Amino acid sequence: MYVLHICHSYYPPFLDCARQYAALFTNHPYKVVTVYLTGKPDPEVEKISASDEVIFLGYSSKQVRGLKLGAIARIRHLVKSRAFAFCIAHRAKPTYVALLASDLPVISVHHNYDDYGRLTRRILVNYYRKRLLMLCVSDSVRDEMRQHLEHWPAEQIQTLYNRIDVDALKQSLLSRQQARRAFALEDDTYVIANVGRLHRDKDQATLLRGFAEALSQLPANTLLLILGKGPLEQNLKDLADKLGVAGKVRFAGQIPDARCYFRAFDLFVLTSDHEPFGMVLLEAMAAELPVICSNSGGGAEVVAGVGQTFPLGDATALRGEILAAMHRKHDRAHEIQVLQTRFSDAAARERFWALPWVKKISNVHWK
Repeated sequence: MYVLHICHSYYPPFLDCARQYAALFTNHPYKVVTVYLTGKPDPEVEKISASDEVIFLGYSSKQVRGLKLGAIARIRHLVKSRAFAFCIAHRAKPTYVALLASDLPVISVHHNYDDYGRLTRRILVNYYRKRLLMLCVSDSVRDEMRQHLEHWPAEQIQTLYNRIDVDALKQSLLSRQQARRAFALEDDTYVIANVGRLHRDKDQATLLRGFAEALSQLPANTLLLILGKGPLEQNLKDLADKLGVAGKVRFAGQIPDARCYFRAFDLFVLTSDHEPFGMVLLEAMAAELPVICSNSGGGAEVVAGVGQTFPLGDATALRGEILAAMHRKHDRAHEIQVLQTRFSDAAARERFWALPWVKKISNVHWK
């Protein structure tokens, strides 16, 4: 039997999401056929997808707007060519394609908030509700979706956390010395790091304000290192200058494979406004870093029992957590244990196959 796996695209972070879901079928009798609606064929993407077969439909984003009739026709033809048991579709567009192109049960994976805030979207999924399972990347996203789809049974809107291949990621990490050399950092520099798009949703403005408040009590050689690019870059640089900390803040730009360099850091801080999940937190934990995260969205779920949280947008509270982190004993072994038991491929596989809806569709023919 085959599993149809439809992804809108393979640009980050969705290529890794495709790998995560293909990994659910390790040591299971299903063969996974991953279809990318957009993007040209790429051998490296095919390799990372970790599927039995990868198909690139090659559409542009513009071509899959609206009714997506071409994609629906091609998926319909594909469904007729294999004995597919069910479909996994990431995000709203691939879900619509899967529903309209087949009679398969569909597991719809949701990575963001407000996917069903629109009435038209709710009408479609309500019509096909009997053959839909919604999987959300965090309880925060799940709870918001349950509000939009309030008449759905709770068992049909569930959480399946994002995850990492813990061992593979740890092996990809550069040593502290190598990573620091890449950023031209002195060995004794105390580095507070943030990785993310420079966008208001990531709220690096609060990070700068909290850092500025804490700076007088931090070591003299402290540096705030911000990785990423985005529309607010100049605004944030201007804010750092206004706060008088520009000489202690470095904007490093977009770094390919940034997670490989995390051992260069001493503390990782994520200040996002309603982060649906926060993969970067898992990457920081794999590098055995102490983490601080805003208490908004899925990020707070990721660091529960491991890292520290502060109220969203509260620079003074963030200042307190930054200062406390220097003196708090960091339990690295517990951090890795949490990764293995909650956010690993093995943990996700156990959770996925235990879901009643998945048990139902994997054991009987859909009717």
